[in-house]
Amino acid sequence: MKDQLSSKERLMITIAGGKADHVPAIPDFSNMIPAQMTGKPFWEIYMNGNPDLYHAYCKAAKYYGIDGWYQASGSVKFKLKNYPEMSRTVTERSADRITEKFIFKTPAGDLWEERTYPIADPPTKTVKMVKNIEEDFPKIKYLFGDIESYDASLVPEYRSLCGDDGIFCLQTGYPGMQSWLGYFNGNLASTIYAYYDHPEIFEEWAELEQKHFLRQTEINLSLKPDVLLLGGSGTLTLSSPELVQKFAIPTITKICKMAKEAGILTMLHSCGKSMAFLEMLSKTDLNCINPLEEPPMGDVNLAQVKKLYGKKMSLMGNLQTTAVMLKGSTADVERAAKKAIDDAGKDGGFLLSTGDQCGRDTPPENIFKLVETAKTYGRY
Repeated sequence: MKDQLSSKERLMITIAGGKADHVPAIPDFSNMIPAQMTGKPFWEIYMNGNPDLYHAYCKAAKYYGIDGWYQASGSVKFKLKNYPEMSRTVTERSADRITEKFIFKTPAGDLWEERTYPIADPPTKTVKMVKNIEEDFPKIKYLFGDIESYDASLVPEYRSLCGDDGIFCLQTGYPGMQSWLGYFNGNLASTIYAYYDHPEIFEEWAELEQKHFLRQTEINLSLKPDVLLLGGSGTLTLSSPELVQKFAIPTITKICKMAKEAGILTMLHSCGKSMAFLEMLSKTDLNCINPLEEPPMGDVNLAQVKKLYGKKMSLMGNLQTTAVMLKGSTADVERAAKKAIDDAGKDGGFLLSTGDQCGRDTPPENIFKLVETAKTYGRY
């Protein structure tokens, strides 16, 4: 092995379960930290794409010298059959926030949602599309038409920006409460009530999403990313093991099988609780799981997970984003990073990271300390 691998080489070896020159340093700061580093109101990034989040992340990753996790989903634009005409209007503007109303016109009637963009935080949906599942599902179905074509013209530029500084990733999803939550006014409670009142609607919705995500996966794999990401934030935290097994696992299994046959590595992101989910994932062809959060955010003991699943998939995690990364000292970060490496780094297959999304005000010196510890204490 070379004395010094590139970040891309280091990550590819480790995600595949191998042992590189040292444990990769790959903290999760895909949103708030890159946005803050632009020096602009956050709505410039999330609302206007000035710059887009990918370009902001590229600069942040290079600044901190991490092994980059370049999520380039926005580089592929999908055109769906009969997709609704969409309009957006600013309905409120103040010194600290902007609110937009989005209207989707379908043959079955209009759907609408409201998104609020704070000056120094990521946006949130303050009103969501589904107000009444029976009335709104015929409209929702138009959001999941067949993918007729796609535009991947940005992929070469985005891949070039990544270079050897990390892994170039395209992303897909899978059905489940973590997906449907984004559509329901009233959030998780409304989603769960709607499911138990109308399970047949969700079974049809899951079929539509699976078809959509599998076709999206087919296209993404044809573009040869380094890694295919499966995004499922809070899969188990927002659901039950039974519903995860019913709705999420069948699609995850198919996606991972497709990627394996295409020779593309897979990584799944699901923050929050994950122990019961890990048992299900261990029966798929998944290559890597993150962020494996410890209590109180999640339910993971990293040493236990290494023992149970370390030969089946590579592990990425899991320094706490609040007590350690945000509020802790550099000594706290070093101590936690060394423990994570001790718990899961033996024989490779471990990526030193954080829990889900480092906070906006995480001290830069703490991120630098995580990187330093991976490069020194984490050397093989």
